[in-house]
Amino acid sequence: MTEDYNLNYTDTDIDLTQSLKAPGRGYWLLLTFLFLLICAGGYAWGVQIANGIGESGKNNPVGWAMYITTFVFWVGIAHSGTLISAILFLFRVKWRAAVYRSAEAVTVFGLATAGLFPFIHLGRVWVAHWILPIPNFGGLWPNFRSPLAWDVLAITTYLTASSLFFILGMMPDIAIVRDKARGWRKKVYGLLSMGWQGSDNQWRHYTAAYVFLAALSTPLVISVHSIVSWDFAMSVIPGWHSTIFAPYFVAGAIHSGLGMVVLLLIPMRKAFKIEQYITLHHLESLAKLIIFTALVVGFAYSIELFIAWYSHNPYEQAIFLYRMTGDYAWAFWLLITTNVFVPMLLWSKKIRTSIPWLVGICVSVEIGMWLERFVIIVTSLAHDYLPYAWGLYKPTLIDSLIVIGSFAWFFFLFMVFSKTLPVVSMWEVKEQIEPPMKSSH
Repeated sequence: MTEDYNLNYTDTDIDLTQSLKAPGRGYWLLLTFLFLLICAGGYAWGVQIANGIGESGKNNPVGWAMYITTFVFWVGIAHSGTLISAILFLFRVKWRAAVYRSAEAVTVFGLATAGLFPFIHLGRVWVAHWILPIPNFGGLWPNFRSPLAWDVLAITTYLTASSLFFILGMMPDIAIVRDKARGWRKKVYGLLSMGWQGSDNQWRHYTAAYVFLAALSTPLVISVHSIVSWDFAMSVIPGWHSTIFAPYFVAGAIHSGLGMVVLLLIPMRKAFKIEQYITLHHLESLAKLIIFTALVVGFAYSIELFIAWYSHNPYEQAIFLYRMTGDYAWAFWLLITTNVFVPMLLWSKKIRTSIPWLVGICVSVEIGMWLERFVIIVTSLAHDYLPYAWGLYKPTLIDSLIVIGSFAWFFFLFMVFSKTLPVVSMWEVKEQIEPPMKSSH
């Protein structure tokens, strides 16, 4: 980062607080467009509540469809923040400093988006309080042996730890913004900075707490999506009941998360004119990680097929044959192509340092990872043990609008964040700048 640009402490504060200035017309137009998409998704949800869950296209046997597909997708997206922020911090990877703040925001907003879908999937959302462990007239209590109950605990824990890590990392930067702000903004930033003054004593306790939270968050990135995978692996449905699901889901989650971080960093560095802080070197480093996760995901796909063949289980073999040749074969082959083969283009330095190529490949990864969850969920339910119970699922306008609205909600939250809080860590960027030399007299 500092090799190509002559950075200094003063310019860093000025450059990285430019993004907090009053937004322009283009920002408001895009924010309005996203808000309208959110309203369309909210309207579709209202129609579903009024008319019943059948509006979503769910049926017997496909009781889980686009909602749970998108829920798993957003939980996966949220894993990029922990990888880039916590794990790379523990390994002291220097290039993480300029990109981890956005990755942490992706984690928090991804989880905030994923949390909507269990309620949307419920149908009778007005009795959602029945799933809480409180006395009620129906005598209903959560089944804590169910992986769905484990989901709630795991994701709540992950969201809490990630939010603390996110807010803690910003405290020194918020204090810088506080000192520059005026009026009510100064009071708000003063509250968020929690009395930060940058004293030696504060820094000592701050760095100890930061290392502790980084170490705490690292196992969470593995455990949370492993628990989400157990929603499927603990069942006896062909194509789901597999011990490979935990590492398989974690690798896929990091793969999609990295792609989303790159897709957000590329327009942000241009819009806020911070190319000297988020450089091509940073994007190239993320692209190399995408190559690695693509190879892991491709290996998981091949192992999954090998296990189905080696098991000699006719039901397991039938479901994989159906995925490759049946009604949803187009989605299976498209996900293989977009998740594994397209990212292999990044082996070329010319491609992984080209912005248009990076955008295209990362969009491909996001499409492929969503399709992966769709294929896993829908094909196994549509083609169960008994032929008389087979059935097809087709998306409807209602569930499609809700899914599109969820993407708009995520990008809306990120855009609001980008204009209210520093998007690049100023204090960690400064750590990598050579200190100014004292003049001799």
